[in-house]
Amino acid sequence: MKTINIKQKFTKFSEQWHPHQIAVVDDMQVLLAKIKGEFVFHAHKDEDELFQVVKGTLEMHFRDKIEIVKEGEIIVVPKGVEHCPITKDGEEVHVLLFEKLTTAHTGNVIHEKTKTTYPTI
Repeated sequence: MKTINIKQKFTKFSEQWHPHQIAVVDDMQVLLAKIKGEFVFHAHKDEDELFQVVKGTLEMHFRDKIEIVKEGEIIVVPKGVEHCPITKDGEEVHVLLFEKLTTAHTGNVIHEKTKTTYPTI
């Protein structure tokens, strides 16, 4: 058991849209990611996904609406709901994600941004 300094962990990587694992809690993982621009619309059939904005402002696009998630706020995307994280005006946003170990990065969508493994930092 050790404390984890999230700010320090963000200094360990620079690649955007590539989550890095910082902890495992039962069958769940805690990930950090730096994101900038637009991702890809996708859904996770069997898993919910939690996003916490650590730095910046995230727009979570859904097919029928957009939710703005500010620094210090979270949003939970329920299983099966299509979503697309987007940042605006060239801003790099830092997010903490909490999801099952089995959650595929882009659900059943294969895209150039899809990652199949997450480095542990």
